[in-house]
Amino acid sequence: MRVFVLLYNARTENEGIHTIKVGDRNTVLMFESEDDATRFCVQLEAQDFMAPSVEAIDDEEIKEFCESADYEWQLIPEGALALPPETNLEQTDWQAESTRPEVTDSELDRIRRQLEGLL
Repeated sequence: MRVFVLLYNARTENEGIHTIKVGDRNTVLMFESEDDATRFCVQLEAQDFMAPSVEAIDDEEIKEFCESADYEWQLIPEGALALPPETNLEQTDWQAESTRPEVTDSELDRIRRQLEGLL
């Protein structure tokens, strides 16, 4: 069966899947309806969460992923109102794996001065 999940940076090396915390467990939401998944994304954005994209995928593939990542999964039936959590993680697992270099405040000040000099 095809379900809809929420992905960040879809089809990139730094792809991440949206999960919610249920107790101490990460849970992947699998929506039966694309419209319901899209509505959930809009609700996330309205709460200042990062905006994921809705992607169709085979439910067995998601279940296998969840098993390998030690995540839970939850099927959201069509028409069910899923509500996003009220709080967001400061840093996600997929952000932690980012290879973007850290920039110090002094380096940012130097770059800012250079840019202002161009103006």
